[in-house]
Amino acid sequence: MLPALESGGVEKGTLEVGRHLVARGHRSIVIAAGGRLAPQLVAEGSEHLPWPVGAKRLATLRWVHRVRRLLAEERPDILHLRSRLPAWIGYLAWRGLPPAARPALVTTFHGFYRPGRYSAVMTFGQALIAISATVRDYILKTYPQVSPQRIVVIPRGVDPAQYPFGYQAPPPWRERWWAEFPQTRGGRLLTLPGRLTRLKGHHDFIRLVARLNAAGLDVRGVVVGGVDPRRRAYAAEIRRLAEREGEGRIVFTGHRDDVREIYAVSDVVLSLSRQPESFGRTVLEALNLGVPVAAYAHGGVGEVLGRLWPEGAIAPGDEEALFERVRGWLGQRPVLAPPQGYTLAEMLDRTLQVYTDVGGRVGI
Repeated sequence: MLPALESGGVEKGTLEVGRHLVARGHRSIVIAAGGRLAPQLVAEGSEHLPWPVGAKRLATLRWVHRVRRLLAEERPDILHLRSRLPAWIGYLAWRGLPPAARPALVTTFHGFYRPGRYSAVMTFGQALIAISATVRDYILKTYPQVSPQRIVVIPRGVDPAQYPFGYQAPPPWRERWWAEFPQTRGGRLLTLPGRLTRLKGHHDFIRLVARLNAAGLDVRGVVVGGVDPRRRAYAAEIRRLAEREGEGRIVFTGHRDDVREIYAVSDVVLSLSRQPESFGRTVLEALNLGVPVAAYAHGGVGEVLGRLWPEGAIAPGDEEALFERVRGWLGQRPVLAPPQGYTLAEMLDRTLQVYTDVGGRVGI
């Protein structure tokens, strides 16, 4: 259960686990409102119930009865809750069943949920999956009643076949890209992926691009990510700043399904969140392709860098160190080795092992 199937790490992970279950002969049912990823979910063999269990209105509580009836009729082995409001709907439905009729309950902490009763539902799982050691530590600090034995750290993973080391964007894609964003042709490309929210460090990115150009380097900035409907004013602010400081050298692509190709044509990919993130999927994807990454090294991003690419670690907020590091790389591109670990296969196998351990009835 999750709110919707638009985009993001929660949604991506849901599709990956669903596909993995189906490939092993199991049945995967996803309860979530629709979105751009829904057709792919169904095409890969999962069943989709387009119930708006993440809609923040009182009427959403009516889905408790519907979910409880589904659980009673289908008798699933596992109920996996991935977001707070859907988790409350799922938990209330689950609790209303006789204990012998309840599926095993699994929750995943995808982020640093604000402390309080509303977020505490994510601790109700018989097994809690934390997507990084940073998240595990946050759970234990925020919810001391949670036994460490209930928490399993399963970092997100990348499929090396989807993000092959040394991948080159094909010429037809490059021509389409340059036709759409002619400003990027001929310059050195810096890419900042992530939705247009204040968390992602767009101000630092814009200043970096402007400063590198002032130092005589022909640099173009690419901001990849959609606009959060609740933060349109911020998106407009960032675009104005980019136009003023970046002098037309920064483009905003919106949501893209071809981020692999954008990474591949980039000279450097950046992650500049001023607050720790729960993981660093974009960092991991770029490193798997062999593209150097410079990032503020805290939270889950710091974990990934520490294991795979310490050379890219920048102290959070240290714009001087960021400038020097990127300027050096643009002068002489660093050579990366193929990453070891953080694979999709490992993530999926460990998730199914949690299902097996907590469920007991699943013959995986």
